[in-house]
Amino acid sequence: MKVDALIMAGGKGSRMGPDTIEKPMQVIGGKHVIERVVESVSKSKYVNKVLVSVSSNTPKTEDFLRDRGVDVICTTGNDFMNDMHTAFGYLDSEFVLTCPSDLPLLKTFTVDSFIRFFRPEMESAIAVVDKDVVVGTGITPSFTIDIEGKDWVLSGLCISDRRKTLDGVYLKEAYMKTDWVDLAVNVNTQHELALSRAFFW
Repeated sequence: MKVDALIMAGGKGSRMGPDTIEKPMQVIGGKHVIERVVESVSKSKYVNKVLVSVSSNTPKTEDFLRDRGVDVICTTGNDFMNDMHTAFGYLDSEFVLTCPSDLPLLKTFTVDSFIRFFRPEMESAIAVVDKDVVVGTGITPSFTIDIEGKDWVLSGLCISDRRKTLDGVYLKEAYMKTDWVDLAVNVNTQHELALSRAFFW
């Protein structure tokens, strides 16, 4: 099965504090975060095309991507779900992989594995990470979910039925449970930015 991919890069990044650099444009290991995520997703053999959602919050990210021939769509940047719905209307595949732009360690292997995990009867799937793995990286999760008596952290990586999502249908959810560090480390704060950079020293 092949899917279209949507990378969300239009948020305000308010938890980064007064940093004037847009979150997707932060440099980690010699590359911008958005560059790393686009490369990892684009190289997946199960991804047809990649679309990046940007907004007035991320104009430099938009310019950077357009200069490199990456397809972008401008959304409000105010509401994640509304932005996702807007972008879904520009995609074609039955199912869409949605990925945040703040996973600098994301590997193509992980993207491939997640898409292989998904089955159409699931309607939607979410990749989660063992809370102990996330804490082990030095990150304190802001939110966890209980699955069968164990705490898991949402990675932000998900696959959804595009048409049902646009029609407002409540989707069934399946979880891919992982202990993968590349899904555990995202960049929402200066602390997480420093931790991410440490992986490339």
